[in-house]
Amino acid sequence: MVRGAKVELSDYELQRQEKIAKNQALLKQLNLEAASASVAPRPKPTNSSTSKPHKKKPAGRKVKEEVVPLRTSSRLKGIVADSEVAKRKAEEEREAVEEANRAKRQRISDDLNLSDIVVAGKSWNQSGNFLRNVGPANPGERTFSAQDIKETTDKELRALREKMSGLQLWEGFEPSRIKITPERIYSLGFHPTTDKPLVFAGDKLGNLGLFDASQKSPEVKKEDNEDEEEDEEAEPEITTFKTHTRTISAMHFSPTERNILYTASYDSSIRKLDLAKGMAVEVYAPTDRGIDAPLSGVEIPRTEPHMVYFTTLDGQFGMHDMRTSSGEAELLQLSEKKIGGFSLHPALPHLITTASLDRTMKLWDLRKISGKGDSRRAALVGEHESRLSVSHAAFNSAGQVATASYDDTVKIYDFSNASDWKAGTSLNDEQMKPATIIPHNNQTGRWVTM
Repeated sequence: MVRGAKVELSDYELQRQEKIAKNQALLKQLNLEAASASVAPRPKPTNSSTSKPHKKKPAGRKVKEEVVPLRTSSRLKGIVADSEVAKRKAEEEREAVEEANRAKRQRISDDLNLSDIVVAGKSWNQSGNFLRNVGPANPGERTFSAQDIKETTDKELRALREKMSGLQLWEGFEPSRIKITPERIYSLGFHPTTDKPLVFAGDKLGNLGLFDASQKSPEVKKEDNEDEEEDEEAEPEITTFKTHTRTISAMHFSPTERNILYTASYDSSIRKLDLAKGMAVEVYAPTDRGIDAPLSGVEIPRTEPHMVYFTTLDGQFGMHDMRTSSGEAELLQLSEKKIGGFSLHPALPHLITTASLDRTMKLWDLRKISGKGDSRRAALVGEHESRLSVSHAAFNSAGQVATASYDDTVKIYDFSNASDWKAGTSLNDEQMKPATIIPHNNQTGRWVTM
């Protein structure tokens, strides 16, 4: 190649050099703009003809919050602590409430006038006592003899059964309207008179209700106002008294005095209610009012009307002579668990039967008592154990015992030969077996208990 001759570039080389030149020019321009960006003022944004400039609100001054722990004492937060006077006042108010609650459950030992303890119903009027001119029946006395049974034919028996099956509920008032007591009923009894049906009921708060079931529902005149859809229905006449401070667990009518009713309560007392005098007198209670010994049963022997027998939830059987101080009683420990109820043999009151939470029905003889102190107990004649606890046991005049238990049965025991037993007699397991077992669903709300 001759030196100095001009070399012609190809098209590709020309395009390459042109791109290099453009890139260098672009880089040079970017470097200049970057260098001047830190000192040159920023250009103001151009406002459009339709929009107005937005003024930026000055930022609020931030207040620095001091971080404190979640739990601090009143002193650190600057709060004055409660004064001693306020603390003492709050303590006194709390003690007053507790004392009021204790007072509601505390046994009352004073005599109670029925006019002063009416809870609901008509005011008590001694002159209008519904037990006037009402004679007592003979509890336990049969209305027909064994000779009558022998002379009974199948036809007459069939007629009797037909009559019994034809019995209906009393139609005087709707059952839902006959609310004898304010709270749940724990004990119920019919006065042993043949003149009219008188119902007594004790509830869980110590209220005693009296209901005369011989009363008839009065006819209510319809009002002329046609807009009134329902006429007011007459309410049954029921009287309720506050005779105890806790549950009335059992009641027993005096076998010798027509106007006397004995009630036992969880407030550890037994009261003698005299409907003729309108008084409820405490006949038994522990001497120390602080002793809590809830009672579960009460009964008066026909041969000794001055004696009152009772059982407790602690498994004790007590005997109290009402001619002595109300706090004196002979206690026998018959069970390690609760005695739900007991009954005396009507003709042989030295024999008693008890039903217990330990699932047994036991038969005792009071003619033979052994042991000393807290271990004193009557002679055990025999016992029968059920699958579940036994809630009550009751004698009849024929010497039979009926029990209700939570194994859904009613058991009948036959001790008709008890008059032949000597003190200390002991029955074997075979002799203590029930003569009849009747299936009964005791767990549907229709309890067969005390």
